[in-house]
Amino acid sequence: MGKSKIYTKTGDKGTTSLVGGVRVSKTHARLEAYGTVDELNSFLGMLAVSVDDVETEVQLRNIQHRLFALGAYLATDQNETDLHVTGMVAPEHVAFLERAIDDIDASLPPLQGFILPGGNRDAALCHVCRTVCRRAERRILELEEKGVCEIDGNVKRFINRLSDYLFILARRLNCLTNKDEIYWDKSCK
Repeated sequence: MGKSKIYTKTGDKGTTSLVGGVRVSKTHARLEAYGTVDELNSFLGMLAVSVDDVETEVQLRNIQHRLFALGAYLATDQNETDLHVTGMVAPEHVAFLERAIDDIDASLPPLQGFILPGGNRDAALCHVCRTVCRRAERRILELEEKGVCEIDGNVKRFINRLSDYLFILARRLNCLTNKDEIYWDKSCK
């Protein structure tokens, strides 16, 4: 098989193809949703190569694979094209995140208040991932709200749990390096 060209010129007029070939505007809500998931995946890749903890890196890679599948789910107009099984988010994917959250949380001290994003570099990057994840969640929910498509409940649960996982992981990354969490000073002094 020969090498394919990177550029196809098919998007030069502001449209792109969904899975199955349906063409839509590059500003379509679907593209906003799966583009934000792709952005999150890129930041998670940066975090995965930065962390110095094998277990965390393995978890992040697992999540990256699932996000790639989630992007395929979002890029498939199921009124026009059958969803490929690889694009499905299943209850076990949600359970994976819940177990990871519970395991990490059990090793952490109780929260003393609201914490600011920061601490060490990896924890700060994890908070960036968390906020991008929340934006991805909003873009995904917007698809349903605007009547573009219904969103599977497992997709909603997965993306919601993922932001929780990233919050708790940021706390863990600070603990692993003995970096104090930065608590919000309500007086703003």
